Amino acid sequence: MTAQPQIIRIVIADDHPILREGLRRLLEDEGGFQVVGQAADGAEAVRLGHELRPDVLLLDLAMPRVSGLEALRELASTPAAPRVLVLTVAIDDAQVVEALEMGARGVVLKEAATELLFKAIRTVVAGQYWVGRDTVSDIVRHLRERTAAAARRRLSPADRLTPREREIVAAVAGGESNRDVAKRLALAEGTVKHHISNVFDKLGVSNRAELAAYAASHGLAEALPTRKPAADQ
Repeated sequence: MTAQPQIIRIVIADDHPILREGLRRLLEDEGGFQVVGQAADGAEAVRLGHELRPDVLLLDLAMPRVSGLEALRELASTPAAPRVLVLTVAIDDAQVVEALEMGARGVVLKEAATELLFKAIRTVVAGQYWVGRDTVSDIVRHLRERTAAAARRRLSPADRLTPREREIVAAVAGGESNRDVAKRLALAEGTVKHHISNVFDKLGVSNRAELAAYAASHGLAEALPTRKPAADQ
């Protein structure tokens, strides 16, 4: 005997009852899908996700009380969470990336053809992700940008100094006054003070003695150039 295909159990979370009911009929008329629950807000979506343990949760992002993203975040932190397929009117690439990072398995626009929705559900049940082909390259770009931003956040305070600020740190560590630094680097004394203030903020120090100690311990108290560089523009 041929094995019967597994019925995919679904919870629909959307604050519009007409849409929920219409979607339920579409899914059950297709065959192979069973809508086991409906939620009108994010809090109810989380509750039904825990209680009913569906194969797929179709989750709208814009819902009252608890938003779709908040529900997604809460579901992702629990064991045996359902696979979440975001169903939304509109979403930009950055939001798609955020949803995927928070545990969503895919995104389907409400204007999409019903056949695409059916395919998306079966795809995520099979353990894969569903993202419209036209947006894949943009999503990859956003992921790279977010990764690069995270790497920048991991930089040490010293890595955030500009070349000019490093020169001034070395000068201060060498015992030069603001007037000396300004004269040797062909800068206005007020400009030097501004640079030093920025350096204090970036390095988390509050006076010249702390700055000198920081410079010595982080390799910033290096030899200074003997010639005068051109003035800042």
